[in-house]
Amino acid sequence: MTNRPLYRRVLLKASGEALIGEQSFGIDVSVVDRIAADIAEVRALGIDVAVVIGGGNIFRGVAVASRGGDRVTGDHMGMLATAINSLALRTSLIKIGIEAVVLSAIAMPQICESFSQRKAMAYLNMGKVVIFAGGTGNPFFTTDSAAALRAAEIGADVLIKGTQVDGIYTADPKKDSTATRFDSLTHEEVMRRGLSVMDTAAVALARENNIPILVYSIHEKGGLAKVLRGEGYYTIVSD
Repeated sequence: MTNRPLYRRVLLKASGEALIGEQSFGIDVSVVDRIAADIAEVRALGIDVAVVIGGGNIFRGVAVASRGGDRVTGDHMGMLATAINSLALRTSLIKIGIEAVVLSAIAMPQICESFSQRKAMAYLNMGKVVIFAGGTGNPFFTTDSAAALRAAEIGADVLIKGTQVDGIYTADPKKDSTATRFDSLTHEEVMRRGLSVMDTAAVALARENNIPILVYSIHEKGGLAKVLRGEGYYTIVSD
């Protein structure tokens, strides 16, 4: 254990569902404010932070396809949902004095800047929190894949997956009381066992770029800084 952070630059992947809070839909501002405070705590440690947020609290493209709709259009709608969540997080960060910028894979200049790797690196080097919206900009790719891609592009030391539970389990611990948590796994083991922490493409991309995946509960206040110091409960995926 150490009180010093283990990483220099991180990418946090948060699910859209994490923003719902006690509501049944949408964005609970108090939850977004708490996540922003956790990010601010990490920035105070001198760690560069980038973020990818899903859009499942607002819309899921696969839901359209499952009902016979057009998957491409559905995924585009889901990308817009990620932009809404990204703007909400930026607002919460700015409110507490943390400089933040949203870079979108889909051009929407009246709302936010368009993504480029050079621009993202420049903002991170300036000490700003960079929030990536719009997924990869392509249908059929999840925000997990977008997170792995952006982590590789910015040279992140670790990809952090904030989930509903404190790590990767043998089964869903909320449904199976016998489920046990892994302390560590390899990328290959995650794919071979079919563990559903991230989609296969995301895990494979992280493996190919030697990026560890750290899985923790995003609902624990202060949990992000804690796991980055090697404390608390989490699962680390690394080769």
